[in-house]
Amino acid sequence: MKTAKDYLKEANSVVEKISPAEGIEQHKSGNLIVVDVRDSSEFPATGTVQGALRIPRGLIEFFADDTHPMHNSALKKDAQIGIICAVGGQAALTAKTMKDMGFENVVNLGGVSGWAEAGGPMEN
Repeated sequence: MKTAKDYLKEANSVVEKISPAEGIEQHKSGNLIVVDVRDSSEFPATGTVQGALRIPRGLIEFFADDTHPMHNSALKKDAQIGIICAVGGQAALTAKTMKDMGFENVVNLGGVSGWAEAGGPMEN
């Protein structure tokens, strides 16, 4: 039987986690699509990464699947994608799911507070 810790360990073993500074640099270049997978109730208190797609973790399979009616066309298999959440756990699990779906260039950006503290561009 797997535990949450087991799932996180597996996700962290296959998903690269990059520093907020590296993520911010990629974001500035315009080559990084950021996906915030937190529940929408968290956005008013913390804001999110400027230009981030807001896709709850529970819906990522639908938004990432290019054969599904809910597909978000910004999520292309060859796009550079960074997943962010509150601390980094949901981002790791989401990025692992996307890798399983064929996304090659998906990374864990960690938590939104780390991004903000590093001076990353934010929006409400």
